[in-house]
Amino acid sequence: MSVPDYMQCAEDHQTVLVVVQPVGIVPEDQFFRIYKRIASVRQVSVRDSQRQLYIRYRHHYLPENNEWGDFQTHRKVVGLIAVTTCGSAKEWPQTSERFHGQKEVYGATLYDSRLLVFGLQGEIAEQQRTDVAFYPAFDQCPDVEKRVEDFVESIFIVLESKRLDRATDKSGDKIPLLCVPFEKKDFVGLDTDSRHYKKRCQGRMRKHVGDLCLQAGMLQDALVHYHMAVELLRGVNDFLWLGAALEGLCSASVIFHYPGGTAGKTGDRKPKQSQPADAGKRHRPGAQEVLIDPGALTANGISADTSTEIGRAKNCLSPEDIIDKYKDAISYYGKYKNAGVIELEACVKAVRVLAIQKRAMEASEFLQNACLSEEEKIQRYSILSELYNLIGFQRKSAFFKRVAAMQCVAPTIPDPGWRACYKLLLETLPGYSLSLDPKDFSKGTHRGWAAVQMRLLHELVYASRRMGNPALSVRHLSFLLQTMLDFVSDQEKKEVTQSLENYTSKCPGGMEVITLPDGLKLPPVPFTKLPIVRSVKLLDLPASLRPHKVKGLLGQNMSTASPFIYSPIIMHNRGEERCKKIDFQWVQGDVCEVQLMVYNPMPFELRVENMGLLTSGVEFESLPAALSLPAESGLYPVTLVGVPRTSGNITVNGYHTSVFGVNSDCLLDGLTSVKTGGCLVEVVPSLPRLQLTTSLPRSVNALAPLSKEELSSRVSLQLFNGETQQLTITLENIGTEDIQSLELTSKMVTTKDKMYGEFLSWELAEAVSQLPLKPGQSVVVIVGVRVKLDFSGQENLLQELNDDGISVTGLPISSPLRHVLKPRAEKSGSGEAGKTEYSHIKVKTHHYESYRSYTRLINGPATFDSTHHICSHAQRRFIFCYVLFCAL
Repeated sequence: MSVPDYMQCAEDHQTVLVVVQPVGIVPEDQFFRIYKRIASVRQVSVRDSQRQLYIRYRHHYLPENNEWGDFQTHRKVVGLIAVTTCGSAKEWPQTSERFHGQKEVYGATLYDSRLLVFGLQGEIAEQQRTDVAFYPAFDQCPDVEKRVEDFVESIFIVLESKRLDRATDKSGDKIPLLCVPFEKKDFVGLDTDSRHYKKRCQGRMRKHVGDLCLQAGMLQDALVHYHMAVELLRGVNDFLWLGAALEGLCSASVIFHYPGGTAGKTGDRKPKQSQPADAGKRHRPGAQEVLIDPGALTANGISADTSTEIGRAKNCLSPEDIIDKYKDAISYYGKYKNAGVIELEACVKAVRVLAIQKRAMEASEFLQNACLSEEEKIQRYSILSELYNLIGFQRKSAFFKRVAAMQCVAPTIPDPGWRACYKLLLETLPGYSLSLDPKDFSKGTHRGWAAVQMRLLHELVYASRRMGNPALSVRHLSFLLQTMLDFVSDQEKKEVTQSLENYTSKCPGGMEVITLPDGLKLPPVPFTKLPIVRSVKLLDLPASLRPHKVKGLLGQNMSTASPFIYSPIIMHNRGEERCKKIDFQWVQGDVCEVQLMVYNPMPFELRVENMGLLTSGVEFESLPAALSLPAESGLYPVTLVGVPRTSGNITVNGYHTSVFGVNSDCLLDGLTSVKTGGCLVEVVPSLPRLQLTTSLPRSVNALAPLSKEELSSRVSLQLFNGETQQLTITLENIGTEDIQSLELTSKMVTTKDKMYGEFLSWELAEAVSQLPLKPGQSVVVIVGVRVKLDFSGQENLLQELNDDGISVTGLPISSPLRHVLKPRAEKSGSGEAGKTEYSHIKVKTHHYESYRSYTRLINGPATFDSTHHICSHAQRRFIFCYVLFCAL
């Protein structure tokens, strides 16, 4: 035997081997469809008996392995099922001849055979034959399973007859010597009359009968024969067959202790319904190895009522003894160079038993002995990997799986199997604590050896490239760069990014899920670390564009306070609201801004293209930006802008980027380290936009706004007390919404609640009559400015005016004012002639108000604010009136 069967397990000694092969030209898919139906018949209950017959199917079996059938009968092909197609009666003779030729390959060991013919109809197909079944088509064969069961029963009849013939053979002197293929030349010329030779023949035949009993479903008889074979073969130092007898004894004991099987395939084997009364004692340590009643055995056979005389548990090995006997058998096999395959398969069987017994360290010793051979094959490494996985050695299992993957593309192989290599490499990932889902790397500390993981990812990239799948290469390289960035050196970062750019030039990376042929799905890999985002902040609109609720509307004064003094539930809800809901509003159609603090971790300049916002809730037009971050830039502010096209609540979910040719959608929910003050903001409907110009020059002296919500600008006007002058204000609708209403109010800018006279007056009737003001239209409002102050009898007036921020300049003043003020330099308001743009107008629309200046949208009341400066010159008093236009 040159090719080991790595799928061997102890319960296979109980099975009979049936080969299913195509004859002639048979479509591969149709053949395997029929093969699966045939292989579904794995266990057959024998008629008029409580015994079960187990079948093992193979669609390919080397004839040289069949030569070891006397050594272990489960290796002998006893059944053949041929599948063929025949289109006409003329082809039938040739088809029949091929079938008989196929039988000759295994003719020496076959018990029975069947031929399944598909496609032949007519007189020949109507003939009733037991060895041939005719079907019109592959999908018209409903009784295939029934025919297979009948075929298995015929095999059992032959098997039972052979067992009885060998077990009841009285001619001890004429027992043939069973040999393995390499022993035949060694026994030429031996003395066949010696006692040593006769014992050898008896021991080997006793072991052979034990195999037949085990296959025929007579477990207790098989145990007795194995025990007798061990004693006989040990006496003549027949170590090869002694090892086989010990292995048979172990297999029978394993079948008794573990009726569900050791192969790990659930449902393939059904345990027998009847169990011995002392089955509960099967796992007791120190069970006897051999307790045979001498009266139960004849010189060469077994009495008919063996089951009543020999307790099954007495002859069965304990779980601990099973492993010891396996070790002895393997050591005996090791004495023979040509028994290496038998030794290896015995190690595999022992490991499966140890895996069920949870004895991982001992199983590891068996596997180490099994892999001492220098010539390793892909299948051997794969099975070793599965066995290590079975005993819980995950990393060692991954190691052998990776070696098997490399064997698939070894330089000595003329046609490297890159697909098989890639598939095996994917199976090694769990053993190295590696997952292809980037979300698993954001849950805490890094698990596993990063250097080994990076090596494995590079091998996946190379294998996918050799497979001709650049999308897989891009996905694996992106995953490496995203998850292993902290472990990659600066030089490796440059090399990886260059490779990624080369791949993406042919196949750009995206956010789609890649589905492999075997059904495995590779999730997208967003570049959340290129660049790294530390904080996200939604910015309020400029002061001139901010909307305000119109006072007096329904719900304006409604209180949201709870009537209870304290409620932990309400406090919790309010905390969540503060974390998510923003206390300002955006306006439909206006440009809105979100500020990100980003960091470039790469040792070179990082170019980020097509960076924009990801939103939900309303229709939003994101205006992409491109930026270039210097190497290891530190925190760098980036402002992303967009325009909401509808009203409602909008949520900023994240941002999208394009880095190294890979498009990424980075969601804030997956970025636990990002600080944000909230991502939900209300978008109010679109508001009008108003441009305001005046006929007065701009004032040189600037005045700070009275509050954060005001936008102020002022013009200067110099008047004497009692003098009147008209001010022209032009209002132009430069937006896209109609202005429906117009209000104008004034306010004195003082620090005390005092009013020294009415300065301003206007008439809005003519302006209101022109409403609604369409986009592009304008209206003129005339404002009268008249200064009228009474200075008589108020001794402290000047001081109070000065305290209120109203400057008094000029010569010293005597009676009736008894307070002398020091003169100071006179400040004259000078400004450029022409129109100056200010906002003082209140426009009502949609229950919101907004104060805007110079191409700013207004929706609400605006006010005139004026400060008054009084001076004295040449016994004449006059007033500097600074008219302040503020947007509240």
